Amino acid sequence: MNKSEISYQNKDIVSKVFADRFKGKTLEVYGVNVPRVVDVLPTNLPDFAANELKIDNLFLLEDGSVAIIDYESEFKPVNKNKYLNYIARVVKRYENEGVYDVKVRMIVIYTGDVLRDEVKDFHDIGAVKLQIESGFLSEIDSEEVRLRLKGKIENDMPLTDEEMMEFIIWPLTYKGDEQKKRAIKEAVELVKRIKDETTAVFVLSGVIVFGNKIIDEEIIDNAGRWIGMTKLGQWFEDQKQEALRELSEKKDAEIAAKDSVIAARDSAIAAKDARIKELEEMLTAKK
Repeated sequence: MNKSEISYQNKDIVSKVFADRFKGKTLEVYGVNVPRVVDVLPTNLPDFAANELKIDNLFLLEDGSVAIIDYESEFKPVNKNKYLNYIARVVKRYENEGVYDVKVRMIVIYTGDVLRDEVKDFHDIGAVKLQIESGFLSEIDSEEVRLRLKGKIENDMPLTDEEMMEFIIWPLTYKGDEQKKRAIKEAVELVKRIKDETTAVFVLSGVIVFGNKIIDEEIIDNAGRWIGMTKLGQWFEDQKQEALRELSEKKDAEIAAKDSVIAARDSAIAAKDARIKELEEMLTAKK
């Protein structure tokens, strides 16, 4: 197995753990006042061109709406057209499933590089008016959060749900990629000291998923291996292998069914050819 395959598997484990544990959480600590998350949805949307950026996160919220979440380190007015593209594809996915009235929220969480007064949340292009719900990590005191969380972990104190959400986003509250990367590395090492395995795995997977745009492959591998060694990580790996087995069995059954149809068709053609030959022989005999 090569390095890219290992990285992909580790990232897959991290994403699965994060998705399962994110249910029931709130985004309020990021300055976004929306209902709680009830499910994390797959982000592989239809009709994406190979050179387009992938959607960061897609959540199903408590009120039945779907929240697209994108993370930006700068404000670019042109990105609003990208968001319209995301929305269209989410709507298309639901349309493919027979749902035509899905409510979509477009949430943008800006890293510590962007201030509130630099951003315009409304986009009016005539036929379409886009309202963006924004969160600004620049309004979070990075060092206060770091020292508070570090103190609780060093004193073996449990983290609240709100503190777990703060921990996940804390590295992105800094300005510049280098400071963020340093914070991510510190966060990864700090998380490993959390006594409660479920909390540690959720926070670490969240740091990796939310920091995906700037995170190093080495950190993903490190985190993926560590999560894989935990009971929770092993459970997800077992679930993945079971899903692969079921998929393989389903494909084998589909191939067998297809072969059966082909065999029946060939048999019918052979019977028809035999009947034609029999009729030809009868006509020849009469002559």
